[in-house]
Amino acid sequence: MKTAIALFAAAAATLILFTQCQTEPAKANPPSTSATTQDIVARGKYIMGMAACDDCHTPKIMTPQGPVPDMNRRFMGHPAEEPFDGADKKQLIESQHVAIFSPGLTAFAGPWGVSFAANLTPDDTGTGSWTEAQFIKAIREGKSKGMDGTRPLMPPMPWPVYATMTDEDLKAVYAFLRTVKPIHNAVPNPKPL
Repeated sequence: MKTAIALFAAAAATLILFTQCQTEPAKANPPSTSATTQDIVARGKYIMGMAACDDCHTPKIMTPQGPVPDMNRRFMGHPAEEPFDGADKKQLIESQHVAIFSPGLTAFAGPWGVSFAANLTPDDTGTGSWTEAQFIKAIREGKSKGMDGTRPLMPPMPWPVYATMTDEDLKAVYAFLRTVKPIHNAVPNPKPL
């Protein structure tokens, strides 16, 4: 019995010492609930980089290492002055079910016809007159200019993948696009082969 009491007393003393030696944990600063405009724009830039938007919406320059985005024409879409119709490859496209890309990798001919990467810059020939709600609708529903009654976004635009982005992410992308250099470039409309 004396052994049990001694063990109990030792355990109680250890517990008291242990709890008394503990220091109060530092209180963390609560996370900011409102991001700054700069933070939102930075997030949009990051998302567009991860989503590989330059791959289609920025014309390329050919280098010894292959095509690289021409950052002077970033997000301008397919250059209006660069002809591309894919008609000379129609038989190949239809028989092999392949897609052919323009030299600048901004226009695409495939079984769906010929489509051109859109101008995403804030110029009126791009997304300059779009509202944030139109931008979100375009990505979420695959509608040209984010408007009901318009044509669908064409392949190879993977809008169904981007449609799963959160509202906050899409708003960040829109905010970033408002900050890029506006480029006047009226991209051609899609057409049949």
